[in-house]
Amino acid sequence: MQIADKMIPGHTVLAPMAGVGDSAFRALCRSYGCSLVVSEMISAKALTLGDKKSRDLLFRRDIERPFSIQLFGDDPAIMAAAAEMVMDYGPDFIDINMGCPAPKITQNGCGSRLMLRPERAFAVVAAVVAAVDVPVTVKMRKGWDESSVNAVEMALGCQQAGAAAITVHGKTREQMYAPQVDLDIIRAVKEAVAVPVIGNGDIATPEDARRMLDETGCDAVMVGRAALGHPWLFGQIESYLQSGRYEPAPAMPQRMEVLQRHARMCIEEKGERRAMLLMRTHAAWYIKGVRGAAKLRAMTGSLSTFEDLEALCATVCDES
Repeated sequence: MQIADKMIPGHTVLAPMAGVGDSAFRALCRSYGCSLVVSEMISAKALTLGDKKSRDLLFRRDIERPFSIQLFGDDPAIMAAAAEMVMDYGPDFIDINMGCPAPKITQNGCGSRLMLRPERAFAVVAAVVAAVDVPVTVKMRKGWDESSVNAVEMALGCQQAGAAAITVHGKTREQMYAPQVDLDIIRAVKEAVAVPVIGNGDIATPEDARRMLDETGCDAVMVGRAALGHPWLFGQIESYLQSGRYEPAPAMPQRMEVLQRHARMCIEEKGERRAMLLMRTHAAWYIKGVRGAAKLRAMTGSLSTFEDLEALCATVCDES
């Protein structure tokens, strides 16, 4: 997939995921073959006001390249100013969020609410494109609800405003993340625009990715929640697309090694205390399906040190 003048060496993109898609997780996914990673969504307004938490979200490692920073906001001038600021962090792309369904985002006119305000959305894209010298992409949904499905019109308008690629989550805002993804709308967008299209929604297996690519003609697939606790999914997808085969998920002892590697990177980024609070959530995904779930959940919920995590991993290996 080529976005403007930049070649993406594969067919998989890690979705921006608030609260979990930090640098440690993105780097891990890249190491397992993910072709492009996207930051957690960052408030343009908060960034321009000097908010430290927003600035911290810009941390990245060299291994993450190619790397995209996603911004959200509905004011063209503020979005442009924020885009200029984040260029100091060396992104390969700037992505504009027009898909987040969370009420705290949409009630301020941002995220998927922009799909109800096309002219404002196009003005945002044009302003960001004019402000930076890297390709600008847009992530959107099928529409706000089934009575206002407008992804094709939005994609065409964003392309005209200068967007270099479009990601389409094939669900309305009203659907949130509930099944089923609408492959027809992704195909319709792909047929309508001249820029690359990334399909998003319900990609949990290599077979899901193959189906989306085949049925929509999209250029790549975006994977979100299915990668949590399973960063090797990206490599499985790429292998399946190339050969029709893929290796099974690692056995539990190997998964625990990955979890500890993930934790070490997280500690490097955030310090042990903050990292372990986050690893409570990630650990639960890594150990899903192991016997003795109640005992293990209690252990994950009380992780405070790396030594606690090592003890959890030893217990998981004993139980599996």
